[in-house]
Amino acid sequence: MTSLTPVDSSHSLDPQRLESLLSEPHLMRVAVRPPRIMVRGSGSYIWDHTGARYLDFVQGWAVNSLGHSPPEIGRALNKQANTLLTASPAFHNLPQLLFAGELSRATGLAQVHFASSGAEANEAALKLARKWGRLHRNGAYEIITTEGSFHGRTLALMAASGKPGWDQLFPPNMPGFVKVPYGDAAAVAARIHEGTIAVLVEPIQGEAGVVIPPEGYLRELRALCDRHGVLLMFDEVQTGMGRTGTLLACQHEQVRPDILTLGKGLGGGVPVSAVLASERASCFVPGDQGGTYNGNPLMVAVARAVFGVVSEPAFLQRVRAAGAELQELLSPVCVEHGASLRGRGLLWALVLPEARAERVVANSFERGLLLNAPRPNLLRLMPSLRVSNEEIAEMVEVLQHALRG
Repeated sequence: MTSLTPVDSSHSLDPQRLESLLSEPHLMRVAVRPPRIMVRGSGSYIWDHTGARYLDFVQGWAVNSLGHSPPEIGRALNKQANTLLTASPAFHNLPQLLFAGELSRATGLAQVHFASSGAEANEAALKLARKWGRLHRNGAYEIITTEGSFHGRTLALMAASGKPGWDQLFPPNMPGFVKVPYGDAAAVAARIHEGTIAVLVEPIQGEAGVVIPPEGYLRELRALCDRHGVLLMFDEVQTGMGRTGTLLACQHEQVRPDILTLGKGLGGGVPVSAVLASERASCFVPGDQGGTYNGNPLMVAVARAVFGVVSEPAFLQRVRAAGAELQELLSPVCVEHGASLRGRGLLWALVLPEARAERVVANSFERGLLLNAPRPNLLRLMPSLRVSNEEIAEMVEVLQHALRG
């Protein structure tokens, strides 16, 4: 699938230079990438340096909530860039104050700290919980997390995560994390003791392949934490900001955590994240947490613009409708290939009967469709929250050919 008109690269480098860049070894190899340079995006589509066009159902790992280069982000960037780029974290800035209030009201949580990535927000959340444990649980610091979970790539977050094999990568591992099976509230209850300060879960496990817990799981965790006097923490870096059809995934069960983290879709493509906490859990004092770009007005202004779109009830209703359309069109595909489908809103996984997900991703790429394979037998779909029914139908058609190939 190619665009009707070549990509204009005249503003950057000529095609020969672009090709040569792909063979230069200066970039650290921290990911396996196809030999293409992405140069332009619009809505659900992205173009590479050869002029090839791709239907993007990855969208930066659920980052581009409004699609590629949405006009709302362009306007917010332009306006704020001509007003104030940064004032340093030592001073207030208006976008930060305004957006903190908006997020607080929307989530019911008392205080907000802005950061630059989901990992940074989760790291701050761990620090907040540990300080709370020191103040209110006699110095306790243990946090219960789940098998298969993914919370980020810092040393602390790799220790907290339950991704298989991560405990062998960078020893010695940070202590203080206990893993239990995901979706099993009884397993959580069995591990809570006087040294426990919190339970940390994703309302839906994204990197594990869109694993949805049993209905009532989040409510059970809330009751458990209340009964034992510990904190409930939700990592909504991937599932928040409308991705599952409600502003937050935890709102499907009408459960409010003590600590909440947001990222990815919060900025719609720019690096911004947030950790929110209830009044009970908010115990940071000056010097406990910070960062040069935390609360940067340029990034927060964009996040406010994105939030203004995705928090609208009509927008969220459209996300749910698009998710239902995707599910309906993919169901016969699953029947033909012996696969199963799971997901909510516009976060879905196709579970294949054999480990060929990478091959399907490669086949799809050659046909102009971008997919993600978080596990050997899993395909993950994370389109723009503005994806159209026509684009969903196009994705299903291309995927069908890729599965048969």
